[in-house]
Amino acid sequence: MKKEQVVNCQFSVWYPIFKKYTIKSLILPLPQNVIDYLLDDGTLVVAGSEHNTQQIHDNDWESNEEEDIQWSDDDTTTTVTAPEFPEFSSKVLEAINALGGNVFPKLNWSAPRDANWIALNNSLQCRCLSDIFLIFKSSDFITHDLTQPFRVCSDQDSPDPDIKYELVLRKWSELIPGGEFRCFVKENELIAISQRDYTQYYPHILKQEEQICHAIQEFYTLHIQYNFLDEDFVFDVYRDSLGRVWLIDLNPFGEVTDSLLFSWEELTTGEITQHQEGPAFRYATSDMTLQPSPCLSYRIPRDFVDLSTGEDAYKLIDFLKLTKSRQEDEEEEEEEAPQ
Repeated sequence: MKKEQVVNCQFSVWYPIFKKYTIKSLILPLPQNVIDYLLDDGTLVVAGSEHNTQQIHDNDWESNEEEDIQWSDDDTTTTVTAPEFPEFSSKVLEAINALGGNVFPKLNWSAPRDANWIALNNSLQCRCLSDIFLIFKSSDFITHDLTQPFRVCSDQDSPDPDIKYELVLRKWSELIPGGEFRCFVKENELIAISQRDYTQYYPHILKQEEQICHAIQEFYTLHIQYNFLDEDFVFDVYRDSLGRVWLIDLNPFGEVTDSLLFSWEELTTGEITQHQEGPAFRYATSDMTLQPSPCLSYRIPRDFVDLSTGEDAYKLIDFLKLTKSRQEDEEEEEEEAPQ
């Protein structure tokens, strides 16, 4: 896999070519100060997250008045303020509204699929810039895009191409995971198709194997083949309930892209096409073949998520009370200590 192949798979490169066959999207240049913020390892503080707060009934507070936490006015207290990007925020909001009010965000290559655990609804559906920041700053996939997009390329001796980073906003669409497939193209020939969500068993795939494979092959032949900039690449499609196929994404043909139910060794050697006509098609054939989601390793305990997002206000109250109690115990120990 060459660096040029990675560059060609940027969303802003392939979207104009295949715009008629994919989901409506808008592309915004990503300012350097926003990139710096996304890469900042400091405390996650985002602006405009008022819709993520949770109301607590007045009587709940009144019943615990004697245990209210006293916030310090000490001059040494550090206040962390949310960064503001007014011009960029305005452009993002305008784009979100133009796309119907709900969007699926990504960068030049990757979507933050490893960070849906931190969203209140466990979804990558975003309504404002703070939603996007929350999942972007929690995603290793996004960090990879911003820091080492050419890490596994074979031509490491050549200089890295200059990348103009972009925020891609795609109109939100409810896609059923069982309708998503990843397709592998080598020398402009479709050699393999894999179920995208290979951790689940979808009975309809087994029943409609022939129709699904034929529909994807026809879509590739009519709309994709010989129209892309490279002859080796990977593309994702979605087959809807009416049997129509839509292009979802394009990826480099190499180890930076998940090969799902295939191995990169068999894909690169051509082993899978030696004894058959047409592409190899793999999918989960029963519940016995299920595998754990590869994104599970990116998750943290649920209580941590509840505290960080404020989803469970009572856990936050208990946490603050515990913190206060520990501070009081430490102060008593310091007073009792011999001088």
